[in-house]
This record gives sequence, structure tokens and C-alpha cells, in this order.
Amino acid sequence: MHSAFSMLLSALLLSGAVTTTSAREFEARGKQPHRRVANLTSRDASDRDFTLDALPKTWQQGQAGTNQCTQWGASSPESMCQNNFINAVDDFCIFAPPTPGPNSAIGNTERIEVSWCTKEGYGTRLIPEGTITGAHFIQTKSYVQITGTGDLTKINVPAGDGGGELDPHGADGNGNPIGGLVFTTALSKDGKTYQQVHEWMQFVAYNEFCMRACKGKSATAQANCQHVYDTMGCDWVMPGNYQPGFDSCDADVSDPPGVYGTSTFMQGDASTPSAHAAPKSSNCQAVPSIVPGDTTNPTGANQVKAPAVTSSASSSSSTAASSSSTKTASSSLNRIYDNTAPTLSSNSNANAYNAQPTSTSGVATLSNPLVALSAGAVAFALVLMA
Repeated sequence: MHSAFSMLLSALLLSGAVTTTSAREFEARGKQPHRRVANLTSRDASDRDFTLDALPKTWQQGQAGTNQCTQWGASSPESMCQNNFINAVDDFCIFAPPTPGPNSAIGNTERIEVSWCTKEGYGTRLIPEGTITGAHFIQTKSYVQITGTGDLTKINVPAGDGGGELDPHGADGNGNPIGGLVFTTALSKDGKTYQQVHEWMQFVAYNEFCMRACKGKSATAQANCQHVYDTMGCDWVMPGNYQPGFDSCDADVSDPPGVYGTSTFMQGDASTPSAHAAPKSSNCQAVPSIVPGDTTNPTGANQVKAPAVTSSASSSSSTAASSSSTKTASSSLNRIYDNTAPTLSSNSNANAYNAQPTSTSGVATLSNPLVALSAGAVAFALVLMA
């Protein structure tokens, strides 16, 4: 009987609880389709709590890298560290392929990505000088987000790759990358204490990137940091500033991606609604340039004794003081930004993410036939178990 239930559960995961797109859409984006568990089901391995002073060597089956990164010192081009940090416009990381080459497209390597950071001290790889041509950090009461442009081929994303999504909810319950962990100081009460981020999403292509880290483990955090729109790209999932230049702003909370009133768009529906408008921002502070720095005062994430970390699920909302601290450009930062570098277009029409035509009509409702099929499968499984 349990075998029958397992078979039905597998069928459920391959139907309504997993989103798919047409072969045409994937061909247009230059990537292979892969399935993802919907963000409305039971919790998975991403619930595990960790602190920076007690990180595991590995914690998910099949993990290619590690979360214990002291062996690589402050940073190393050979690092296989899979810890990601998003603290400020001058202090963030990007999950990207560990090796270069045409076979390193994000769709092929999402399970094994490693962390590339703007700052030394984490034991990760360092984003090379001139990679980033634009970065825009926003702080909201529910999440922090960074959006930007650059030449991401410098961190092994193949030229022309439309990219894909990294998040903690892969189809097997492990993350993409497997074992990837995310931490931030920007959501803590004092703006200094590291918190683990359980709900996050990152998109990276050859010419742009975006990442959002949501506060807590609640349904709101899950909705704001969705993970089922993996072919839609930055401009659609995380509307924001994708122009050259560098700044930090406070901002309102955006509408959850894919949710339009009482209707929810699912990737692969007949027509695609327009992206939500970028939320209103305020208190913006420009960062004109980033000067070379040293590693005399790393964050401690790479040290034997690291700062205390609390789970973001139990933290209080960010204060004005923490918001201000995240918007202060550090003078001790390796110069990876280059305002004089050639500007890559951030127009959605120039991005392979957004090859699919958009429409403001035809938004799918919650009564999707696949959802109904999934519900029927669950009901039948429960009868068999009775």
C-alpha cells in the first residue's frame, strides 16, 4: 500500500506540484528544462538552521562543494565554498559555475555552483575587477535585494547564456546549488549580526544578475522569494534598477512575483502577464566608485570564531539604523566595479531570459487543471492509505 502511495506521490510531483514550460520557450532561452517543486507544499531541507561558527562540511546529499571554507583563506580562485552573503551594495556574492566553458551554462551547473563575492574574508572566490558595471541594493521591511549588470563571463557564465535561477528548493528537496547557504546582516536588528536566510532567489545570466533574500520562513517570505519562475529572468521576477552605476535605497515591498489579485500566473501558461512595476524607493545613496582595499578586517565568516548568527525566522524587522549601515560604501573593498567598462544592455528585449512575448491578458487563475489533477492524486493516495 505504501508502494502505491509512493508511486502516486511521484506522479503528483511530476504533474501539478511542478511547473514546466514548453520546449519552444526553453529553446528560445538556450537552456534545458528542469522541474521544480512548487513553493506551496510542505517544508524541505532548507529549514535546517546553521550558524557561521558551526558550519557543516556538507549537509545535503550530492553536494559538490563545502560550507567549511577556512581552507581557502580570505579568498581563492580555486575555492569550492558554497556560502553566499548579501549585506550591501559593496558586499554581496553571486552563485556561479566553478569552471568555464560552453558546458557551464547555468541550466547545466545549477546544482554545483560556487560562491563568488565582492569582498575577501569569506573563503570564497573573488569577483574579478571590471566584472560588475551596475549594482543597486534595496532594503525593505520584508527582504533585501540587489540587481545589476556586468560581464558575468568573468565568473564562468558562458557568453550568451540566458541563465537561470538558483534557490533553496530543488525538485528533490535540496537546493540549487546543493548545499548552498545564504547569510545576511542587512535584516538583523543591529545591522551587524549575521542571520541565515531560508528563503532566497537568485538569477544570473551572462550580462545581468539579481538576488533577493527574504526574512523568515513564513508564507509571506515564500511568496516574496518564489522559486517556480526559473525561466522568467530578473526583469520579470525582480523588477528594479538594471542600469549602470551603484547605489543603495530603502524601498517598498514589491507585489509577489506571479500574483495578480486573486489570480496566479504559472510558468508555461498560454500568455505571460507584464512584470509588476518596480516598488517605490527612497533615501537613495549613490556610490561613485569603489577603491581598492585590504583584508585586515574581514567579516569573521572565514575565521575560527565567527560572529553570532541568529535565524532570520525569529528576528525582528530591520531598523533605520541597520538600513543606514548597509548603505555605507566601504573603503576597504577590492575594486571589482568598473564604471568605465562597456555597458551591457539591461533592456529585457536584449536578454535571453525574456525571449517569450508578454501579454497583459490571460492570467491563469488558481483553478489550473494541473492543480486539480494534483488534488485528485492526493485524495486517491489518502484513500489507499486508509
